[in-house]
Amino acid sequence: MGLGNPGLIYSGSRHNIGSAIVKSLAVSLKVALKRDNSVLSSVGAAKLGQHNIVLALPRTFMNLSGKAVSALLKKFKGVPSDLLVVCDDLDLELGRMKIRPSGSSGGHRGLVSIIEHLGTQNFSRLRIGIGRPKNAVDAADYVLTGFLRGQRMLVQEVKEDAVNCCLSWAEKGVVETMNMFNTRSRNE
Repeated sequence: MGLGNPGLIYSGSRHNIGSAIVKSLAVSLKVALKRDNSVLSSVGAAKLGQHNIVLALPRTFMNLSGKAVSALLKKFKGVPSDLLVVCDDLDLELGRMKIRPSGSSGGHRGLVSIIEHLGTQNFSRLRIGIGRPKNAVDAADYVLTGFLRGQRMLVQEVKEDAVNCCLSWAEKGVVETMNMFNTRSRNE
């Protein structure tokens, strides 16, 4: 599940990096994402090795992501541990990503909504660093801005790593994927 806000106005924003990564994953797997109103998302299915996977982009706004996630798990008879949520993270510098099997929301409103709707923090999440704003820019405004021209190459590289991280999670599980991907930084 790639978190973001729906609509073209938000498509290139920092807050939509999770959505952009799942779209890239869909392209690499040749999966069409089609609107499914029953799960409030655009959804596509694929086979990855011996695993059936579902890619999804909520059609809800970020702070209502839990509605889409709970509907998706119900429809596909999944449990929270079957879920990987890809989202932005203000507390990670641009160029870093971190995957975990569970944890708090860290104040991320999309994760807050998912935790509230599922009643658990026990689902995997891949956080993509977008860095903190400088010059007293409000965080709520900052996440809705696009990446700067000088950051776009780094963002593209991170998206490629994140796609590989998602594939690894689906095939090898979260522990092995953490060992492979949590040690990397594009800025080091």
